[in-house]
Amino acid sequence: MNAKVADRIATAVIVAVTGLIVLILIGLLGFILVRGIGHISWHFLTSVPQSFKAGGGIGPQLFNSVFLLVLTLIITVPLGVGAGIYMAEYAKPGKFTNFIRLVVEVLSSFPSIVVGLFGLLVIVNYFNLGFSLLSGALALTVFNLPLMVRITEQALRGVPNEQKEASLALGLSRWKTITSVMMPIAIPNILTGTILASGRVFGEAAALLFTAGMSSPRLDFTDWNPLSPFSPLNPMRPAETLAVHIWKINSEGRAPDAAEIAAGASAVLIIVVLLFNLTARWLGRRIHRKLTASK
Repeated sequence: MNAKVADRIATAVIVAVTGLIVLILIGLLGFILVRGIGHISWHFLTSVPQSFKAGGGIGPQLFNSVFLLVLTLIITVPLGVGAGIYMAEYAKPGKFTNFIRLVVEVLSSFPSIVVGLFGLLVIVNYFNLGFSLLSGALALTVFNLPLMVRITEQALRGVPNEQKEASLALGLSRWKTITSVMMPIAIPNILTGTILASGRVFGEAAALLFTAGMSSPRLDFTDWNPLSPFSPLNPMRPAETLAVHIWKINSEGRAPDAAEIAAGASAVLIIVVLLFNLTARWLGRRIHRKLTASK
């Protein structure tokens, strides 16, 4: 067999495998969306769920997912960006730095159920935070922090050395060089990674079963006092998220229309995660074009 024939066979195999993966993805998304999109309405998105009656919605669960996402990002982004800056610019090559990278890689490969059990034992029980939004956000921080560290480190290492060296040669300190020269260039990649991580957080369920809980108090959306037990902004209340709600309905749903609610909630979750991914790509390209045009 000559080289040209082997190349054509290899190309055909790669194209066929790629096409098969795309078809599986389209079939999966199409099945979920076609099955559930007809159940989505304003009432469905805003009303409370029903345990035994038909006609329930996902309003509190949708709000809990968004609120949990905001809490997680408030904790994860500063820690992840700070650790990424340290790994890229301050950490000296050696055994200690290699050990930190190994820990980050191990954390990134942890199953989410293990993170959930860790959150249950340490955050919920040992620190006595209970089943709450804060416990869920801390567990998701453990789950998502390695991704933010890697994204930030790679984004800073992608900055051309000439710009960094020119800034240092002009007398700027290392920290000033990082904040004024390197970060503006790295921000598009960091922002894109943050949005992709947000989609990952929004769809997480296993880690939240043991930390945020599988129930929500009846929320009073006229009470915005974070210390009130029925306030939607109280971070210490238990909170069932949309992904956990889907699992709960499919496993123990007793409402007559449980299958329809699960299908509609699944479609909403898929649409939101797709929007996160598309927004990340669109925003990354837009910022990259603006930076390229400004040069």
